[in-house]
Amino acid sequence: MMHTLVGWHVELEFEEEGDRTKAAAMVCLSDGSELRANGYSTRHHDDRPQARVGEEVAGARALNELAMQLLTKAHRELKNG
Repeated sequence: MMHTLVGWHVELEFEEEGDRTKAAAMVCLSDGSELRANGYSTRHHDDRPQARVGEEVAGARALNELAMQLLTKAHRELKNG
């Protein structure tokens, strides 16, 4: 039985300005390609400031966009053989 170990490198960076949080996500794939995506969150003015929550929402949105890009890439590769 043969096993192959493959790793991906994923990075998330956050910028916070006032009530808005931006997450920038990047994944480096084993074929050398990179995919990038952004996600945003905005705190409602009635909510108390909690930077962690803004990061989680923005990060989840960026990672969700990366997931969609990965599915599109895989579909394209399957279609093109």
